[in-house]
Amino acid sequence: MTYFEALIIAIVEGVTEFLPVSSTGHMMIATALLGIKSTPFVKLFTVAIQLGAILSVVVLYFRKFFKSVNFYLKLIVAFIPAAIAGLLLGDWIDEQLENILGVAIALFIGGIVLLFVDKWFRNHTIKTDEEVNYQTAFKIGLFQCLALFPGVSRSAATIIGGMSQRLTRQAAAEFSFFLAVPTMFAATAKKMLDFYKDGIVLNGEEIKILLFGNLIAFVVALIAIRTFISLLNKHGFKIWGVYRIVVGGILILLFIAGIKISVI
Repeated sequence: MTYFEALIIAIVEGVTEFLPVSSTGHMMIATALLGIKSTPFVKLFTVAIQLGAILSVVVLYFRKFFKSVNFYLKLIVAFIPAAIAGLLLGDWIDEQLENILGVAIALFIGGIVLLFVDKWFRNHTIKTDEEVNYQTAFKIGLFQCLALFPGVSRSAATIIGGMSQRLTRQAAAEFSFFLAVPTMFAATAKKMLDFYKDGIVLNGEEIKILLFGNLIAFVVALIAIRTFISLLNKHGFKIWGVYRIVVGGILILLFIAGIKISVI
């Protein structure tokens, strides 16, 4: 992987990690379009640079992470379902990371769902994360399990999960951001552990590329989060639904036409 390739993938990660469009799906598409070979390091890179993106949440919402123990307990409760599902379905998830058609279908169907989310969940009474109880946190965590399939979007699943539990759009989005911290940290730690167990050692250049990617993802995510919250409050989910339908539809049409975009 070159620095230019790392730059593009990191920008894609930073922009899409907290948007309801699937960062994993977009990184898979970007990797395929750039012709990047699917090596163990590339797979590690696409997971590990999420650390840079989630660090932006800690920076932007710094006070939240030092407010109370309850805040962390709720995140742990919400994290548990996906943690268990991830351990049980780890091999299957890795296989899906090369399924571009599956990503396309998930993007398309998810886009249709986003067109109607604002109409389905109108009864918003929970405006802050302090009002979220443990039962609600756990239910949001169950929604996060849907995002184990690439293309679904962890952000979309958890935000919709939050809105289904009467959270406002902004409260649901912010809880989704907070939940990303333990979720993405655990995913990166597991991938690093698997890397170590396989006896693969990062060389100096790979470490530099990984640090570079995390820095880019961090800076871009800082901007993306603020922009997303603003657009979400003004326009709701329809613009993201349309975007997903267009991208997913194009990929499906390319597949039908016999033009396959595949991970090398």
